[in-house]
Amino acid sequence: MRDDAPLLESLTNFVESVVRDSPRNRLTLIDGSHIFDAPLIGVADGDDPLFEQYRHIIGPHHHTPRDILARAGIENATDATSTVRVFCWVLPISEPTKRSNSAMTRKPSQRWAHTRHYGELFNNELRAEVERYVKHRGGNAVAPVTSTDFRVVQDIPDEPSSTWSERHALYAAGLGTFGLCDGFLTPVGKAMRCGSVVVDLPLPVTERVHTSHTAACTYLSRGSCGDCISRCPAGAIGPSGHDKKACENYLLEILSAVADVYDVSIAGCGLCQTAVSCESGLPR
Repeated sequence: MRDDAPLLESLTNFVESVVRDSPRNRLTLIDGSHIFDAPLIGVADGDDPLFEQYRHIIGPHHHTPRDILARAGIENATDATSTVRVFCWVLPISEPTKRSNSAMTRKPSQRWAHTRHYGELFNNELRAEVERYVKHRGGNAVAPVTSTDFRVVQDIPDEPSSTWSERHALYAAGLGTFGLCDGFLTPVGKAMRCGSVVVDLPLPVTERVHTSHTAACTYLSRGSCGDCISRCPAGAIGPSGHDKKACENYLLEILSAVADVYDVSIAGCGLCQTAVSCESGLPR
């Protein structure tokens, strides 16, 4: 089956319209401005060998795109002659929010905390809208992280992982590479949220231009930069990478400090994503 470029264009236009027009993509409790700017879109081949490699890199619990469809009860999901794609997006955090968080040194700004809380509620809406759109066009679609199969696994102490990684899906879709702090560096920056939906439509696959999974990070590829090290108030980022447990413990402290003040039930710190060279684009 030939790739359907017009279908991808139509789906991309649809996602752009949802991001532009949805009232949920607004900081309603602050100033009504957009939470996220226009999205960046990419598509991965569901049979890309990377997804099998992720079982070794992340853990045997990590699902492949065909696993996702099969677990949802979709017929022919394991038929090698059928087409499977992973439709991915990056939602760049708005410039005013990035500016507000860049000025912070110990905790997130109110705009950032609302982006983490209410922005992810919108991201879930976007996942559901993409599922509906694909099904309306005669395809099948499953958003892995909102499916009933999604879970976080604690097989390795202090190294929690999940049955689906949005960032690893983005890497397969050619949307960027990983950084020292475990953030994902994209052409529109590291200050973003992201999502993906597995579909069985023949969407054209995005070329993966980077030569390694850390190529865009100047610290990991050339030993320069390291902005995120000094930005981390928890000391969870160092030359050897990101200490997930130290980061998680600090986030729990942050939540207890800002939950009532900011009216949120989840609050990402985000300091390592702002006031750094990769905040709004790939570093030179």
